[in-house]
Amino acid sequence: MRTAGESHGPCLTTLIEGMPAGVTVDIDFINGELARRQQGYGRGARQRIESDRVQVTAGVRRGLTTGAPIVLSIPNKDSRLDDAEKTPPVHRPRPGHADLAGCMKWLTDDCRNTLERASARETAARVAGCALARCLLREFEIEAFGFVRGAIDAWSRVEVTRQNWESLRAARDASEIACPDAITGAEIIERIRAAKVEKDTVGGLCEVHVFGVPPGLGTCVASDERLDARIAGAVMGIQAFKSVEIGMGRTVTERFGSQVHDPIHLDRARTHECHLGFTRPTNNAGGIEGGMTNGMPVVVKGGMKPISTLLRGLPSVDLTTGKDERSDYERSDISAVAAASVVMENVVAFEIARVFLEKHGGDTMDEVHAHFDFWRGLAMPRSAT
Repeated sequence: MRTAGESHGPCLTTLIEGMPAGVTVDIDFINGELARRQQGYGRGARQRIESDRVQVTAGVRRGLTTGAPIVLSIPNKDSRLDDAEKTPPVHRPRPGHADLAGCMKWLTDDCRNTLERASARETAARVAGCALARCLLREFEIEAFGFVRGAIDAWSRVEVTRQNWESLRAARDASEIACPDAITGAEIIERIRAAKVEKDTVGGLCEVHVFGVPPGLGTCVASDERLDARIAGAVMGIQAFKSVEIGMGRTVTERFGSQVHDPIHLDRARTHECHLGFTRPTNNAGGIEGGMTNGMPVVVKGGMKPISTLLRGLPSVDLTTGKDERSDYERSDISAVAAASVVMENVVAFEIARVFLEKHGGDTMDEVHAHFDFWRGLAMPRSAT
């Protein structure tokens, strides 16, 4: 998947290649994910201007993928890139943003070109493409659930399981901050409200669980093809994300091996489930061992830093004069952690879709279903057949 477009350009464009023919494209679902990405307490005025809706311009006919490259487009209502008055040059780079590094890379004293592409507005294009890939996963009952775990000193201890995730999803969708724990959600909102008064910003921790993932996706034979490495790259590729953890993450360093590794059991009555009957009492590995899925839910955490654009500015330098100045202000959010959880949910699901097709792919969905069913027959524990 590739994206193109600037924050205030005419549109954002997504190119997806490798989708088999015959995937039912649920436009309402894709637009629903785009709408979720625009929500959340702490968002700025841009979200009141845009109403993101995807347009399919190639690769889909009569609601089904054709096997050809797919092109999606999202028009920008706030398109003003060539208007010098509305989008003036930016000479005072914002600490934490791509501004200064981009000016050094492209040899300019105007941060505008860099910030237009580096802007998190680009994630709308990514969410659209990832949501389309999730249309494929849903045919195999693979579902992703992302939410905000916490921010600053407000942290939820809610436990996500196969049994309760759908009810938690409903609670998340009812939350202004995409947190299924109402008490923690209210605390996070209070931290964002206080930051707004101080002309500051707030980040947070996002968490994604993917249910129904069969074992054996990914590989251990090449370091850059391990699924955990690919997921980490996808999450770190989201603007403002600074950390990624799989399963227990860094807390594995605080425990002995006997307290970390998940025991394996075989429940012969459950071989019809995605894990083929191999169950674990814990999921500390986050569903991935040796770079491959093990049949347990895939669990990923991602840390988003506070947004770089502060209303009060930060110490910077005017690139045209070399004098110390406050950083320029570009219209922005106080917090976008709720939106970031939507982006993270979708990019993690996209990586699952990629490895699923690498293992079970074909030119058409009929072939994909046939291969998956054939594999299940071969992978079934012998004592259960």
